[in-house]
Amino acid sequence: MANLKIKLVKSLIGRNDKHILTANSLGLHKIGNETVQPDNPQTRGKLAKIGYLVKVTEE
Repeated sequence: MANLKIKLVKSLIGRNDKHILTANSLGLHKIGNETVQPDNPQTRGKLAKIGYLVKVTEE
């Protein structure tokens, strides 16, 4: 199964609380943080919610 490399590129300051919690659940707390997550429906759903804050590449 493929993995997704996710990088936070925009600030979480002033964002919707649920979007901040979603980013935190992926391990993203500060601009520039990167994480590798499995490519599954749960991760895709989170990315659909906060896609405007992150940059995603496939590994």
